[in-house]
Amino acid sequence: MSVAAVGRAARESVAGMPRAFWWLWTSTLINRLGAFVATFMALYLTLERGYSASYAGLVASLHGLGGVISSLVAGVLADRLGRRPTLLAAQLATAGSVALLGFMEHPVAIAAVGFLVGAASNASRPAVQAMMADIVPPEDRVRAFSLNYWAINMGFAVSSAAAGFIAEHSYLAGFLGEAALTLICAVLVFVKLPETRPEAREKTGGEGAGARKGARARDGVRLRDGVRLRDVVADGRFMGVVGLSFLISLIFQQGYVGLPVAMGADGFDAADFGLAMAMNGMLIVVLQIPVTRWLVRRDPRRLLIVSSILAGYGFGLTAFADSVAVYALTVCVWTLAEIVNAPTQTSLVVQLSPVHGRGRYQGVYSMSWSVAALVAPLVSGAVIDHYGAGWLWAGCAVIGTLAGAGYWLLMRGLPAALGEAPDDPEASAPPAGTAPAPTAAQSPAPTAAPAPAPAPAAAPAE
Repeated sequence: MSVAAVGRAARESVAGMPRAFWWLWTSTLINRLGAFVATFMALYLTLERGYSASYAGLVASLHGLGGVISSLVAGVLADRLGRRPTLLAAQLATAGSVALLGFMEHPVAIAAVGFLVGAASNASRPAVQAMMADIVPPEDRVRAFSLNYWAINMGFAVSSAAAGFIAEHSYLAGFLGEAALTLICAVLVFVKLPETRPEAREKTGGEGAGARKGARARDGVRLRDGVRLRDVVADGRFMGVVGLSFLISLIFQQGYVGLPVAMGADGFDAADFGLAMAMNGMLIVVLQIPVTRWLVRRDPRRLLIVSSILAGYGFGLTAFADSVAVYALTVCVWTLAEIVNAPTQTSLVVQLSPVHGRGRYQGVYSMSWSVAALVAPLVSGAVIDHYGAGWLWAGCAVIGTLAGAGYWLLMRGLPAALGEAPDDPEASAPPAGTAPAPTAAQSPAPTAAPAPAPAPAAAPAE
């Protein structure tokens, strides 16, 4: 593919999005630019505060537990109160808790505030994803989630590099800097983004597949916010996707928990790990936008099956790595799977979600990533300690194969295009006050060299 063709694909990928989408996209980018805590929390606790690695792991687990709980709560609030107030509350709580964490010294206080940070920071995801589905027409959602995923990784790459320099001088400055950027996001949401939650209907007709299976009052009138959590859990196909999402995220988490341990056991240092992992951020930043136009023209069922298998065997190849170059090559393989899987899977979740239950559905979906972040360190540590890293990578290949088979079984009968219109034609219309985005030439296009660091991974689509 020529440079001109890549440029044309990139322009097509960013053109025509609603203006409100770009404000939400900008908020995501700014939020990830301040991701200091996720990058250097373990180093802060062990080097700056002098706590043990076990304690650092405990704080990381509590951070993940907070995310598991808040994903469900925030999903309900996004449907009941609205996307905008939920997002504002989450960002304000994140700014306050992150700033507070920088001043905590007692181990119990650090652990408690770490839990609050995890809960607050993860509470924004269901609202962001539901708002994006509300704003963007169905045919553009794969593009939208790809662009959002690009912003997440671009922001994280830049913040990782900046956090390294900040940590050399003051960890407290990093905490306060993240709090300040999160406050900027809150102001941006308050000033520029309208409420996008569709008005709840009086009757039960006209909803998506999941909504037709329940959530009825005794007189046949739907509840105001449309869908309850028990209706989400009763949606068998959707919960199957959540389970497969957990398996996929369990695989991808190994890039941050299993891979550094395995490389260290092979005699490689942190700089070698950083060099290998740099390929992940570099490929996502370079390829995500040009590949987006290719993704929307392909059958999402095949994309999910192939990306699941590619992710599993990409990590499986790590068992044969004996140099930094080979480790980097394996990172390239599973990064390609990540580029394809993340936006396609998020679009599938939107397709399976009834209009007035998007917040709850996105909350349950986000929970799958939070649970994986909680479980992955425990699983990888136990497997490596008792059986060796080779068995961990073999297990990733098996899990990837099972996930691919699971997608094949679950997606039979679904339409070949995720962009087909939902049952409710009003659901996908942009909210009042939104206008078409500027052309690609006017759209944001930041560039930076990625420098990821070993850190717990976040969910791919904030």
